[in-house]
This record gives sequence, structure tokens and C-alpha cells, in this order.
Amino acid sequence: MSRLGKTDSMAVVSEQLLEIDESERFAFGENWRRFLDLITPERISAAEESLKSLLQTDDLRGRTFLDIGSGSGLFSLAARRLGARVHSFDYDPKSVGCTNELRKRYCREDPYWVVEQGSVLDIGYLYALGTFDVVYSWGVLHHTGDMWRAIENASKCVRPGGLLSLAIYNDQGGASRRWTAIKRLHLASPRWARKVIEGCCFVRLYGPTILKSALRGRQPALYAQGTRGMSLWRDLVDWVGGYPFEVASAGEIFEFLHGRAFTLVRMTTTHSLGCNEFVFRNGN
Repeated sequence: MSRLGKTDSMAVVSEQLLEIDESERFAFGENWRRFLDLITPERISAAEESLKSLLQTDDLRGRTFLDIGSGSGLFSLAARRLGARVHSFDYDPKSVGCTNELRKRYCREDPYWVVEQGSVLDIGYLYALGTFDVVYSWGVLHHTGDMWRAIENASKCVRPGGLLSLAIYNDQGGASRRWTAIKRLHLASPRWARKVIEGCCFVRLYGPTILKSALRGRQPALYAQGTRGMSLWRDLVDWVGGYPFEVASAGEIFEFLHGRAFTLVRMTTTHSLGCNEFVFRNGN
């Protein structure tokens, strides 16, 4: 995996932007630590299938894969199992610990999976990494406190002809502003109050569907497993607590990257909560 030589390091350092203070951030790594106890072979297989569907390939052998904001490490593991040479990094030390734990469990002493702590806002760190065939950042860059800078920095890690895969929270206008207020309240609340907020949000988001399933005599199995191999409850906690929080419309993401010579390969949009998902190719 290539690393660029450090050029004019003093200039690079002067451009670095650090992510915001820990007191103003949700504890993403702690949430992922709890998710590690739930990882099963079935979840790993689901993550692999999700990645194969997203990238439209069953085989990443011979390709380099950068996981920006690796979180639990599940999708770094999926990429490695598909044959990619993987470099994972996360700003949150506990998330780095989670990714290292998965590497230890399933790929111990693997020289083709590197795990580090780093920030996507640290351009000096990114320059040192070099460029990759696939740059993957699912549901991460809108939590940095400087989303557009994060997207631009991530795009610089993609080699010419390579792929940039992003998932960014959809702009819902007034609803997004209300969720921002809820997230700030969650962050400022004591632990017991956070649990109350999470429970209320679970009922608000999933209660009607679960009730309908129960009235029809059906088991709402979807809500026990979640999607992409993830846990529904851990995803909910991430959603309710996930701050800082920024949003963008699908059109805004397209225009931003199109202006930097990226071509849209694939897009999945949502008209409500959640992320718009993109795959772009670097045309430089």
C-alpha cells in the first residue's frame, strides 16, 4: 500500500483541521464496543454481501481499500475477506480499539490489514497514506464537524480511476433541524436521561411498524437483526446520539464531487431518515 513522501511538511501541518472537542462529541467508539459482542458469522456475511452489492463486485483481490472512520471494523473485515489490502483509521480511540479487536479475532498478524488512529480532517496524515483503489466512508463524514472539508479530503485519497463510496445523512429541512436539537439534548443529558430519549425515539421510529406486525400475528424479525449486518438498537443509539451532525441533499453531494472530476457510478437515495448512498469514480 503506497505512502506519499511528506512534501513541505510545515505547510501541510498549517492546513490541518482538528475534529471538535470530545465534550462536544457523541461517544461513537463506546457504542461500537457494545456492538462487538453482537458480531456473528451471519452479520459478517451480511456485511460482505452489502459491500459486494455496493461496489458491484465479488472480488477485491489486488485492490487497496481505505476505510475512513472504521467504527466497529466490520466493513474493514468484510473488505479484507473479499481480498482487498485494507487500511482502516478512525478519530475515536475506542473505535480504533474495536477495529483492532476484530482484526485480532479474524485476521491476527495479517500484514495486509493496517489499523491506525487518524482524522480525515488532518490533510498531512492523508497525504502520507497515499491513494487507494477504493475509499469507503459510510455514515462518517457528516459527524466530523466539517463535512464538506471531510468529503474533499476523502476524495483526494482516491487514485485516478478509483472509487469513492460515501453515505451522507439526507437533508430533511425542518426535520433535520429538530433531530439536531434532539442530538444536542442527548449529548448534554446524564446517562439515565439519554436512555429515556433513546427509548422514546425507538418507539417513535419503530413502534408503529412493530405494532402493525404484532396485530397481524407476524414476528418483526427485521427489527432484531437490522441491516448491513448491523444491530438495529446500536444503529438507533448512533442515530439519536450522533453529534456533530450535518446533512446534505443528494444533489449537493453530486454537484460537489462532479465539480472535482468525479463521475457518479451508483446512487441510492432516501426521502426520509437515514443516508443517501453514493459511489463515484475519480476521473482525474
